[in-house]
Amino acid sequence: MERETEQRFSALMHHLPASVDAALIQSDVNRRYFTGMQSSAGTVLCFRDAAYLLIDFRYIEKAQQCVKNCTVVELHDLYGQIQKLLEQHHAKRLAVESMAMTLHAFSDLMHHLERMVEFDKSDALSRAISDCRTVKSEDEIEKIRRAQRIAELAFEDILTFIQPGVSERDIMLRLNQTMMEHGSDGESFPTIALTGAATSMPHGVPMADRLVHKGDFVLMDYGATYDGYHSDMTRTVCVGKPSEKMQQVYDTVLEAQKQALLVAKSGATGRVLDKAGREVIEAAGFGDHFGHSLGHGVGLEIHELPNASPGSKAVLVPGNVVTIEPGIYLPGEFGVRIEDFVVIREGGCENLTLAPKHLIVLD
Repeated sequence: MERETEQRFSALMHHLPASVDAALIQSDVNRRYFTGMQSSAGTVLCFRDAAYLLIDFRYIEKAQQCVKNCTVVELHDLYGQIQKLLEQHHAKRLAVESMAMTLHAFSDLMHHLERMVEFDKSDALSRAISDCRTVKSEDEIEKIRRAQRIAELAFEDILTFIQPGVSERDIMLRLNQTMMEHGSDGESFPTIALTGAATSMPHGVPMADRLVHKGDFVLMDYGATYDGYHSDMTRTVCVGKPSEKMQQVYDTVLEAQKQALLVAKSGATGRVLDKAGREVIEAAGFGDHFGHSLGHGVGLEIHELPNASPGSKAVLVPGNVVTIEPGIYLPGEFGVRIEDFVVIREGGCENLTLAPKHLIVLD
């Protein structure tokens, strides 16, 4: 991992225009990606020949122990210390995280530094960071895989728990607790657990007064995290025998996912991936009831690039991790979503999700 993080700085600077001498990184998730350390504060200043982590007293001991790919400096005077490092490395042009930095923070930065350095105000740094982060190393993929295994242990457990009379909130809490018991850092995002007609809301909020009844679908969208890396899965199960329409919709969503998985490989675009699943749903007459994109990237954040959407021109490359999550949502009736996530490989994809996808009927 140390060697991998060392390479991240050189890869980042390689992605930046030659005119950029230095890069300033302050967002929590990007700082963690480049240093390997989680913290709520800190500044990374990267040059062509060196990198520094400026961090305050609260984290200095931890940083000195675990950050090995850049020089750790205890923070006392942020702008004064940045000025000295810019002078030391003869930096004339500084790139900032345009897609993460607030206007206030950028104005403050300019106030202190504009007399000594020119700012690259483009999206160059943010896009370069995205380019680095969207291609996962095998070490990152293993962490994502371990997060997914934790989520699947929770799925196995929840199948023994769901029955008529339990609430959506009960299901949500049980999933979260089981993931924590099996080593999750925390849930990937607020766990979704819905039942009955509420399953038609793609991102509905679990309620304590909505109870499972016989004949209901139960939709669960959730994930675990392992060393900061996220998993993401959705499964829809039925409590009691499903109606003919419920079975039809479920089978349609499952076929849509199957077709999308077949085209998930290096060289395909996000648009092609989305189309493969969407066409199945449209052909079945439910096109108006699939209103979100087929998928998105996953990594240190639950939503990353590349996207698999009708308008996505992103070309998939080996190492991308993307979700495949078609759904059909019938307001006032029910909804179905089935979500796996995969690693893009040269000739296809590796499905990281091993949980069963056939319609599970709980008696």
